[in-house]
Amino acid sequence: MQTQKRTIAHFDLDTFFVSCERLVNSELKNIPLLIGGKSNRAVVASCSYEARKFGVRSAMPMYYALRLCPQAKVVRGDMELYSKKSKEVTELIKEEAPVLEKSSIDEFFIDASGMDRYYGCYKWTTELSHKVTKETGLPISFGLSVNKTVAKMATTEGKPDGKMDIPAPKVRPFLDPLSVGKIPMVGEKAFKTLSRLGIRNIKTLADMPQEMLAKLLGKNGISIWKKANGIDFSPVVPHSEQKSISTEQTFQQDTIDVDHLKSLLVGMIEKLAHKLRMKNQCCSTITVKVRYSNFDTHPKQRKIAYTNLDHILTDHAKDLFDKVYNRRMLIRLIGVRLGGLVDGGHQISMFDDTSERVNLYNALDKIKNKFGTKAIGNASML
Repeated sequence: MQTQKRTIAHFDLDTFFVSCERLVNSELKNIPLLIGGKSNRAVVASCSYEARKFGVRSAMPMYYALRLCPQAKVVRGDMELYSKKSKEVTELIKEEAPVLEKSSIDEFFIDASGMDRYYGCYKWTTELSHKVTKETGLPISFGLSVNKTVAKMATTEGKPDGKMDIPAPKVRPFLDPLSVGKIPMVGEKAFKTLSRLGIRNIKTLADMPQEMLAKLLGKNGISIWKKANGIDFSPVVPHSEQKSISTEQTFQQDTIDVDHLKSLLVGMIEKLAHKLRMKNQCCSTITVKVRYSNFDTHPKQRKIAYTNLDHILTDHAKDLFDKVYNRRMLIRLIGVRLGGLVDGGHQISMFDDTSERVNLYNALDKIKNKFGTKAIGNASML
């Protein structure tokens, strides 16, 4: 078990999207509520605890969720509201926290090591959680432990509105009876592999030799074994918000080939959108820039609904290019910038997209992560 003395707090806003909607519409309180697209082919971005009692879960096809819970009310979702409330919480925590890492739109890690000398980590964390709820109206849970992994798992076990403190001597007693599926990094495939071998709780996994797990699960086996034993030395990375990401290409020879220029735009969008999804982020503005052979530079920007999906961003990029490229001169440079970034990944895109499309992007990202970003792409880039 981990011996390095640290105290890490993990905060998680309970059913964040649902809680935000209930702040602006009190009639949504205490009823089964689904956030997501309203078509039957859409997927559930978030759901209330009242809906979860019927077996509804996030990322579930909307038609199936409504079959399980036909009395549920569906709300499309308001990403601008969620982003605004997330920033409010971030600023509140940042005022108090020694070191803050914002890991997603509704999750935060704090390195509170050393606070016991002055105040008491559990008391300090409890009071901070109360301050967040009092000033924003949003319920929040936290887990406090020796590292990020155990703190996050403690939060999950304590929700909703939970407060769990797992000091070093209690780490293994806390972890041992839990399902192996509760370990971060254990996906559906790994869970099924372990279950088939009778490895269903963390104690069984933690007591296995590391080498056996490495053979069973590949390179992730050792990492999973360490997490099962409460070992995680990953640091809390100080929070900083990146405002935009961009890419551009300067041509060795100026061009007027519009088809080629648009295919380059498609490739740029694919790379930037993939980066957003890997960082669990979405953008709200897109800018296309062209620089003519005489060095005149003209950008064209558009505000868009929050997204990180290639097909949506590509349509906007092509349309902006048609608007900005109006001089029919040779082009020296072309570029794209995605701005207004917020934390929050695939679930945000679910407001409009079908489960088939979400699954397609998940599959594409897995291929790119394994074989490189050039392994698969839009046919127009060939």
